[in-house]
Amino acid sequence: MSEKWNARTRAVHGGVRRSQYGEVSEAIFLTQGFVYDSAEAAAQRFEKAGEDEFIYARYGNPTVRMFEERMAMLEGAEDAFATASGMAAVSGALTAMLKAGDRVVSARALFGSCLYVLEEVLTRYGVEVEFVDGTDLAAWERAITPGTKAVFFESISNPTLEVVDIAGVSKLAHAVGATVLVDNVFATPVFSNAIAEGADVVIYSTTKHVDGQGRTLGGVIMGTEAFIRKTVEPYMKHTGGSMSPFTAWVMLKGLETLELRVRAQAASALQLAQALQGHDALARVIYPGHTSHAQHDLITRQMGGNGGTVLSLDLKGGQEAAFKFLNALTIPVISNNLGDAKSILTHPATTTHQRLPQEQKDILGITPGLVRMSVGIEHGDDLVDDILQALKKAQ
Repeated sequence: MSEKWNARTRAVHGGVRRSQYGEVSEAIFLTQGFVYDSAEAAAQRFEKAGEDEFIYARYGNPTVRMFEERMAMLEGAEDAFATASGMAAVSGALTAMLKAGDRVVSARALFGSCLYVLEEVLTRYGVEVEFVDGTDLAAWERAITPGTKAVFFESISNPTLEVVDIAGVSKLAHAVGATVLVDNVFATPVFSNAIAEGADVVIYSTTKHVDGQGRTLGGVIMGTEAFIRKTVEPYMKHTGGSMSPFTAWVMLKGLETLELRVRAQAASALQLAQALQGHDALARVIYPGHTSHAQHDLITRQMGGNGGTVLSLDLKGGQEAAFKFLNALTIPVISNNLGDAKSILTHPATTTHQRLPQEQKDILGITPGLVRMSVGIEHGDDLVDDILQALKKAQ
């Protein structure tokens, strides 16, 4: 029955495990361990646990398993492993499959912590990493040589919102036997089906849109059952990056309203992009869902024209103007999260991407005037009015 459900239905009912009490809201199994009927039963479970048998919360938990199954069902993946944070998912997925001598090709435009994992952590242990312009298929083709083990990119980059052709890069990677890992957080599971586009592994920081209300950290790795259970699970359960049962319960509640929130946020993001195009205080407005975006055709094919919930504004007056603008806002908050019910603005050059050398910021287009806006569920008209009055004060 579930394979016929639409995504919104899957996000509400997928993977439910009801106890003997028949609860409506999913139960929180807030336990780190489990009791066995006998010593023989314990030995048998450690040898091979059944589908609904658990050993230790670091290995698995009924509430966490509900969340994993629901996410896998929503994404169209065979299986999933829930993690303590989005970065635990990124680092866990990569580290679990790589060893000294392996080669990774990655898009250059990445979140700062992802860059740290690739540049500092993996190379420390002998993994070769090459960075390319993620928007240039020819650059990918030159870099993805025989022997490449993995390809990694953000489907929409943070914070300049460059879009990577998932199908195109996946075809190049699969031609040499490489595994394609996609951080899909900006696209969201509502607007993107990266697995259908060719990705082997899809990663989300569920801190973002899945929770969507600024409460908990979380992440998830999705892929084939073999990759999740034979590659990811042994690494994660022994290194301790698993999700807590309480967090999984919060995420399950977030999934119930995910599509409603994300569609409302994206509609307001497009409204803002349309209202702000050509504003004399702005050097550029970047929103993948707007026709002015250089890769709008790709977004139309890859995400049905939906641009997501984030746009970036580049103020002409540099950092001074950006700070005046941020400080003049009355509805959005200044923070460094995204995908929240509240609109959030961030100055990447001095916060999320501040560790990058200036040369690299220049290459990525992270200017002193760039501000990233994660659009919330407030009324679009109110957000437009507030942004316009703040831009006026910034001038």
